[in-house]
Amino acid sequence: MAKFAYVRTSTKDQNPALQRDAIAKVDDIKRVYADEGVSGTLASRPQWDALLDRLEPGDEVIVWKFDRIGRNTLNVLEAVKAITDKGATFHSLTEKIDTSGPMGQAMLTIMAAFAQLERDTIAERTRAGLDAAKAQGRTGGRPPAVDANKLEKIKKLIASGDYSRAEIASMMKISPATLYRVIATL
Repeated sequence: MAKFAYVRTSTKDQNPALQRDAIAKVDDIKRVYADEGVSGTLASRPQWDALLDRLEPGDEVIVWKFDRIGRNTLNVLEAVKAITDKGATFHSLTEKIDTSGPMGQAMLTIMAAFAQLERDTIAERTRAGLDAAKAQGRTGGRPPAVDANKLEKIKKLIASGDYSRAEIASMMKISPATLYRVIATL
């Protein structure tokens, strides 16, 4: 019977320190498996797969939050099933969920459903906000680097044949990459 921990970050920019600090407070962790810069929606995560392969009956998998093992209810429940199918248990430190008993299993299902609801609600509100802004004529993102006036100047400079692409980009105060993207649309 051994305790193993799992840490996951979705992007390389995210810092796993909070997860690692919480796990460091747990006694007798045999090994910490970490997938950094790996989405929770991916079916295959190298360290997660290695952890599952290593599990034996009586082992325990510990995570900081249960969303570290999956991004939606189905992912989380499938991950916990993979753990329990090996005869091991799952323990989430933040939610204080332990699947060693039936109440822990039930609470995990409920918490995962609420987490999924929260993510879906945020996505729905974001989409509604973007749609409302679009209906008012506002669009997100950066303004275009080349407006209609600049585009006409670029066309004339290219047609003249007197300037290199680098010179035109410099004259228009845009990057050469932007100039080539504009030229590709002509």
